[in-house]
Amino acid sequence: MATKKGTRTDAGQHKHPSPRGGADSHEVIRVHGARVNNLKDVGVEIPKRRLTVFTGVSGSGKSSLVFDTIAAESQRLINETYSSFVQGFMPTLARPEVDVLQGLTAAIIVDQQRMGGDVRSTVGTATDANAMLRILFSRVGKPHIGSPNAFAFNVPSVQAVGAITVERGNRKTVKQTFSRTGGMCPRCEGRGAITDIDLTQVYDANKSLNEGALTIPGYSMDGWFGRIFTGCGFFDPDKPIRKYTKKELHDLLYKEPTKIKVDGINLTYEGVISRIQKSMLAKDVDALQPHVRAFVERAMTFTTCPECGGTRLSEAARSSKIKGVNIADACAMQITDLADWVRGLNMPAVAPLLATLLQTLDSFVEIGLGYLSLDRASGSLSGGEAQRVKMLRHLGSSLTDVTYVFDEPTTGLHPHDIQRMNGLLLRLRDKGNTVLVVEHKPETIVIADHVVDLGPGAGAAGGTICFEGTVEQLRGSGTVTGRHFDDRASLKTSLRKPSGTLEVRGASTHNLQDVDVDIPLGVLVVVTGVAGSGKSSLIHGSVSGREGVVSVDQTPIRGSRRSNPATYTDLLEPIRKAFAKANNVKPALFSANSEGACPACNGAGVIYTDLAMMAGVATPCEECGGKRFQPEVLKYTFGGKDISEVLAMSVDEAQAFFGSGKAHTPAAVAILERLADVGLGYLSLGQPLTTLSGGERQRLKLATHMAEKGGIYVLDEPTAGLHLADVAQLLGLLDRLVDAGKSVIVIEHHQAVMAHADWIIDLGPGAGHDGGRIVFEGTPAKLVAARSTLTGQHLAAYVGARSKK
Repeated sequence: MATKKGTRTDAGQHKHPSPRGGADSHEVIRVHGARVNNLKDVGVEIPKRRLTVFTGVSGSGKSSLVFDTIAAESQRLINETYSSFVQGFMPTLARPEVDVLQGLTAAIIVDQQRMGGDVRSTVGTATDANAMLRILFSRVGKPHIGSPNAFAFNVPSVQAVGAITVERGNRKTVKQTFSRTGGMCPRCEGRGAITDIDLTQVYDANKSLNEGALTIPGYSMDGWFGRIFTGCGFFDPDKPIRKYTKKELHDLLYKEPTKIKVDGINLTYEGVISRIQKSMLAKDVDALQPHVRAFVERAMTFTTCPECGGTRLSEAARSSKIKGVNIADACAMQITDLADWVRGLNMPAVAPLLATLLQTLDSFVEIGLGYLSLDRASGSLSGGEAQRVKMLRHLGSSLTDVTYVFDEPTTGLHPHDIQRMNGLLLRLRDKGNTVLVVEHKPETIVIADHVVDLGPGAGAAGGTICFEGTVEQLRGSGTVTGRHFDDRASLKTSLRKPSGTLEVRGASTHNLQDVDVDIPLGVLVVVTGVAGSGKSSLIHGSVSGREGVVSVDQTPIRGSRRSNPATYTDLLEPIRKAFAKANNVKPALFSANSEGACPACNGAGVIYTDLAMMAGVATPCEECGGKRFQPEVLKYTFGGKDISEVLAMSVDEAQAFFGSGKAHTPAAVAILERLADVGLGYLSLGQPLTTLSGGERQRLKLATHMAEKGGIYVLDEPTAGLHLADVAQLLGLLDRLVDAGKSVIVIEHHQAVMAHADWIIDLGPGAGHDGGRIVFEGTPAKLVAARSTLTGQHLAAYVGARSKK
């Protein structure tokens, strides 16, 4: 157990002799017997009003201890202070599996969950800055057009006239007129863009339906869809679609749901476009299966709304101005410029509002997000940017003795920006708060008052406390983190020669200032620069969409508790076929989401009981014993194992199982090798995606993209969520990709990846409109020698080069 450090007496604090001894004894958060996810009866004491950093390899149990145990129980206990009526409207939280949790304080969680991907969510709406601007324009904008709703692009204008009956005393009918002025652009409904479907991606006009004209995933003529299309009678399934009449084409694509009878069975026919709009296009793109997501991204086309010019606002909302600026102009400004504009407004009637708005905008600048604009879609923010936006509301808070919980706050930050983040963490601590940080970067670990190291490995090999103590003690501890803490990559002595170049000309996405650059091919290229300098704008805006480019961005994979590594990577497909062939039965029997599912629990393995405002209870299914399959299915074996035993294997075990002998399955081995290559050899094939850490999900996504055919790989911060010890394995993977003839372009802040590059492209010199230019192109050695940029200075310090005299 950790020993308590010397008691601190803060300025202005008086020592009283001691009826308060009992109160003063609660100086630690005490955890005993934690068993959430892979934690193995963990016990730990965390000092309060200190900065404690939790380290360990990805999947070692850091998030399970900090977020799923300490923070979750704190939030649950706070929720229980409300009445059951109020609790019914709040998310229900189960008590974590832990024997003792003492000394908890109210927890504020600042995690890396992407901010809502809703198309109507922007930086302004997510931080209340937009709400304050709407009030400002409704009070002093000229001409006056209405209440704050008149400036809200999420509120449509409504008008209604009608009779209503009032049930009070003598019943009487009265005529009512209702109107509400909203700021929503009626054409795009506040989205700023209008969507269309590219019909060439939906069907091949030269083929008939029976020849496979439809190119939509899952729309095969062999199943139910084929039966509906051939039996509906609205068109000839043997006629090429280009020969359809206007009515036939309309019926195929847009016909409203219509009851039909095919082979004596009552069915519903619906036009193809209408059907896919409901089943695919209306859903969150990130939640779709990879092949369906690829289709949606191909078929959907987005164009700026011609009526509002992408501002999302109605003409009336854009007509009201303050000193020549309307609300759309204000939201489009870079936040540093908007703060200057607000500072220049001298309006005593709204002085308190201006002061609060200015404080919010200055907080953006303080945490290094001054380069954003309020109209930036919140779904387009990186994980690191989203996390810092969530920090905003806590910076000026007067609350003390609160527990702040951060999930890798340095993600997406250049080494130059990490110092600023460290200052914010220390400031929160010095106000008398307990700060808990899950982190991999040594630059942030080094400022900790206390370190808790979990491990020693990941998954089943982790879940124990390997070390507790100071940073200095960690260095000599012999744990994986301690051994690698002072690791520094050195510059490569031999560099690869480019096989060609990829030209980018006149790039002007976001803040890029007409950038021209030649990106060498056949080598490892690293694109660097401070946060907001234009790295992602350059690569995703000018490279990612090209033919032959495989892009792995930062959007996290999502999945229900029914999704697992086997289903997400399509590994289950060759496994199901192998089982089906060996036993001469249907492949669908070997899916827990299909015919093979246990009927009692529908293939979930557990029975969920909803208890309204209380946390639901999950009990193992008694029928299948948690195996998720029907007993009849488990009688079928392949290589001596049933399907539930195969899904319980780790990737490494499955690789050995399918690699040779009777169970030899090359298609499965190919996918398993990719999972092992990204360092997920310990992961169980049937482990629910909901239990994976952020780093594990990122690498799972990388493994699936490695299967795509393409000559150029674009990776956006692949070290996110990776432990120091795992970075070396990632570098080996990048080398193997390049040596196999691929071109690899990495957007990255990690100095070990920069030092390993063959070529560096550095953007800057600053963020927002102070960036957007190429400030260096060349080898890492030349960047270190020149030290002409912020990246060069930090890389030089990292590799231990001597300072220029």
